[in-house]
Amino acid sequence: MWGQGLGAVPGRQPEFREGLALAVNYAKALACPRIHLMAGRIPPRAERAAVATTMEDTFIENLRYAADLLAQEDMVGLLEPINSRITDPRYFLTTPHQAAAILEKVGRPNLRLQPVPVATQPSLCLPPSGHIQIAQVPGRHEPDSPGEVNFPYLFQLLETLGYDGYVGCEYKPQGDTLEGLGWLRSYWQSRGLQAGGS
Repeated sequence: MWGQGLGAVPGRQPEFREGLALAVNYAKALACPRIHLMAGRIPPRAERAAVATTMEDTFIENLRYAADLLAQEDMVGLLEPINSRITDPRYFLTTPHQAAAILEKVGRPNLRLQPVPVATQPSLCLPPSGHIQIAQVPGRHEPDSPGEVNFPYLFQLLETLGYDGYVGCEYKPQGDTLEGLGWLRSYWQSRGLQAGGS
């Protein structure tokens, strides 16, 4: 209904709060303790530089409201930067640095960053990551498909840094979904684990 969210869109605060209340109800029904708080898109015909300050102020206001509401339910709010060159050129929140700066201004412990981890900049992942998503670059396929990211190294790095949260797979399988999980079986075997991670 709200596309890419409304968190940073000026004048849409009532709709943001309505959507948040609905998301909290769904999350409670599913026993899901985390909610992605989407920033939203730059308004049509507006230039990013001209609206950046107003949109950030709106986002900070909405995030403080969201954090306080989520705290009552013992939930965590997640912010995910979206690549403006590949995914959505109009999305407001585009880099981990921008998200981290906004989180610092909001100042609520139950709001976290949801980045795609970058092996050369692990500090962007921890802290304040609450969830990490993976996909190979640039094809956005399985982690063992040809690409730029060395995922076995990255997984080991996350373990070394003490990350104990979830790693979500946000990739497009090149074929059958179950076959596409072969990379995970191979990774477990390389670590001496059984299928299922036990």
